[in-house]
Amino acid sequence: MGGTIVRNALLRRTVLSASAVSLALFATACGGSGKADAKPSASASAAAPAAPAAKGKTDAELAGMILVQADLPTHLFKSVSEKDANAGQGATSDVPECLPVLRAMAATPPIGSPTGAVRTAVAAKPKPVAKEASEEDKQLAAQNALGATATVVSLYSYDGDGAQKAFRSLVEAGRPCEKGFVPTVAGEQLGNTTVRPFTEVKVGDESLTYTLAMWDDEVGRLSTELVVVRKTNTLAVFYAQSMSGTAEHPKEVVEAQAKKFG
Repeated sequence: MGGTIVRNALLRRTVLSASAVSLALFATACGGSGKADAKPSASASAAAPAAPAAKGKTDAELAGMILVQADLPTHLFKSVSEKDANAGQGATSDVPECLPVLRAMAATPPIGSPTGAVRTAVAAKPKPVAKEASEEDKQLAAQNALGATATVVSLYSYDGDGAQKAFRSLVEAGRPCEKGFVPTVAGEQLGNTTVRPFTEVKVGDESLTYTLAMWDDEVGRLSTELVVVRKTNTLAVFYAQSMSGTAEHPKEVVEAQAKKFG
């Protein structure tokens, strides 16, 4: 019983304050057409006027873009409070380059000041239990429901190239964090966090996937998933965790959100 309480408390801190997670080595960023880095010739630059800087979206505009129940009827939705969303702002790391990742997993903008931000939490609906099921089967179903993967989805929009810079900060954090780092939240130092690459996600203009593993002496190994997708000047961050200690990759949630981006 006591171990379960400790695990639940630690995992709650993980999803809300990014305090007990690690970052996988960036290996799978994928661009759209690959033409973004192409430089125009001098004559073309002189002839064509500069494109106006992209204007970031507001909270209200992003609210119409984030997943809702109708988009994913097989899942349950829960709001993320402003208090929980701000929980990661005081987090620190012994490896400074890992701070954008800690903030991203805490439902906090990785860097900069976005023009808008919205968040929601999503988890698959538990499978119904037959009325005639045995007590043992009912208890097993309840345990499986508690161990389901929950994903916090955060959308941030930026003016100009702010979203590209935020995405790049997460990419650049990969290698420095690969060998491990130690997060500190509210003055509490947590377990060593290491990095492993995960399956590539091909959505948006750029995307990356990190598997995060932390070792804690009290609860053992915790494994979570972080997916980041950029679509124009909007950044979508997906952070998946499970009370079982090992989160599943949130593929269905990521794909559903990508459809809303168009």
